[in-house]
Amino acid sequence: MTTFGIDVSDYQGPQDWNAHKKDGVAFASAKASEGEHGRDARFDSHISGIIKAGMVAGAYHFAWPNQDPAAEAANYIGAVAPYAHAQPFVHWLDLEPYNDRRNYQGRSDTQILAWATQWLTAVRTAFPAQYVGVYTSADDIAHGHLPAGAPLWYPRYLSSSHTYAEAAQATWPTPSGRTPLFWQFTGSPLDRSLCSMSADSLHSWAAGTVSPAFEPYPGRAFFLKGDQPAYGKRSPIFTAMGKRLVAVGCGRYHVGPSPTLGQADVTSYEAFQRQYNSTHHKGWTGSALKWPPGPETWNALKVPKS
Repeated sequence: MTTFGIDVSDYQGPQDWNAHKKDGVAFASAKASEGEHGRDARFDSHISGIIKAGMVAGAYHFAWPNQDPAAEAANYIGAVAPYAHAQPFVHWLDLEPYNDRRNYQGRSDTQILAWATQWLTAVRTAFPAQYVGVYTSADDIAHGHLPAGAPLWYPRYLSSSHTYAEAAQATWPTPSGRTPLFWQFTGSPLDRSLCSMSADSLHSWAAGTVSPAFEPYPGRAFFLKGDQPAYGKRSPIFTAMGKRLVAVGCGRYHVGPSPTLGQADVTSYEAFQRQYNSTHHKGWTGSALKWPPGPETWNALKVPKS
C-alpha cells in the first residue's frame, strides 16, 4: 500500500489544494526556509492550504552545511512553529548541494554529517512529538552524510513514468542498502512522491502516535565485521529478526533469539534466503544465498520496528 504526495516551493506558485486532494494526494510538503536567514515567500500560503485541505503536512529546510547549524535550525523552527503544533506534521532537512556546491564548500563528509546531526537534534528538541527526516541523494548517502535512524525521503526519477499508478508498480529504490520511507519519483508536472505507508498509517505516524510498521533495511555493513558476520554485536533488531525467522519456519535456534548476533541467527537467515529463492524462483546461487541479508529478502521478511 502506497500513498501519494507532492512538494512545492515559491517556484510552483499558488496551488488548488482541494483539487490535489480530490486527485488522491494525501500528503504535501512546502519549502519553509534556507540557510541562516532565508524564508520561502509562499510558505505561509502553501502550508495553510495544505493543512486546510486536511492533508498530512510537511515542511523542509534547504541546508547550507558551511553555515551555523544552530542558526539554520532556529530559522526553520521560527518559520514552521505557527503551523506545526497540534498538527500531523513532518519536518525535513533538504540536504543536497547546489550544482556549483557553494553550500558544501569547505566542508568534509564528516563535517556535513555532524552538521546534519546537529540540525536534526535541534528540530527534534523543538518538536519532540514529531518526526524529523532527511531528503537527500544517493551521492550524499554514499558519502556518509545521512545520520543513522533518520527517516529518508529519497529522489530517484523514473525515466518515462510520471503517474502515481506507474510508480507504485516500479521497484522501490534502495540507495546504499537504505530503504526510503518516501520516494520522489518525478519532477513533472510537480515534484511527486510515494510513501510506503497507507494513508491512515501515514496520518498516525505524522501525528506521532505510531512508528513505521517494519524495520527498514539497515545496510550491509550493519551485519558485518570486515567481511565476516558481526558475531557478538548487540541490537534489538536481531531479536526481532530472529522471531520473524522462527515465525516463517526458518528458525534454527536451540536458545533465543536474543539481541546478540550468533551463529544460529546466520544459519536461520540463510535458511530463509534459500526458502525465498525457491518460492520466488530467483535462481540465486553461491554467495547470494549466504549472510549477510540483502534488501530484497530483508523487506520480504518484514521485521517489526524494534
